[in-house]
Amino acid sequence: MAEQKHSKSKASHKVALGAGIATIAAAAAGAYFLYGTKEGAKRRKQISGWMLKMKGEVLEKMEVMEDISEVAYHDIVDAVAKSYKNIKNVEPKEVTALAEELKKHWKNIKKHLLGANKKSKK
Repeated sequence: MAEQKHSKSKASHKVALGAGIATIAAAAAGAYFLYGTKEGAKRRKQISGWMLKMKGEVLEKMEVMEDISEVAYHDIVDAVAKSYKNIKNVEPKEVTALAEELKKHWKNIKKHLLGANKKSKK
């Protein structure tokens, strides 16, 4: 009986750890996009409300994933972008450009994920 409780505890710990890492990665991606580059100040001025909402949806979807890979991240960005292309006051070209830019940030997100994994193992 004690063995079952112990294994359930380990499983729930792994899920919580995965969710924590995903949250850190999502926050890092958002912060990097707005503050991590020379163009960050320019981007902050240009961001429209729909852009923030789209990024937020991408981040929310990342948070619920246990394992985040480049392919999964790109799939999330594509799915969210598809829904924004049909909005009335949003140019599809802008949505595509934002999606492509978000995809370019994968390497930085991966770095933050690896850093979070190292910290969580300690």
